[in-house]
Amino acid sequence: MNQEEIEKVIIVEGKSDKKKVEKIINESVEIICTNGTISVSKLDEMIESLFNKDVYILVDSDDSGEKLRKQFRREFPEAEHLYIDKMYREVATAPEQHIAIVLLSANIDVHAQFL
Repeated sequence: MNQEEIEKVIIVEGKSDKKKVEKIINESVEIICTNGTISVSKLDEMIESLFNKDVYILVDSDDSGEKLRKQFRREFPEAEHLYIDKMYREVATAPEQHIAIVLLSANIDVHAQFL
């Protein structure tokens, strides 16, 4: 698949988050893992490569997720932030149906079986 064709990017924290989201989405979306933290230089690099793409931030509802979200708000204000319910805390442990609804609300196509 050619990178220029992919218009949407979802940024998640970890590999388990990425696997969960990949299973649910039903369109070509690039999923980037930050592995929990990201340096300013790495973030600058990422922002440059994401120019002209729809970027979504989907991180955990915990302290490290909120810290990462604040960093993205500051450095990449164009990104759209997606939120999982605080009762689930982590993207990886949230029910697939809940994540599907969150993604669908951002106009990201999901497999019907998760709705």
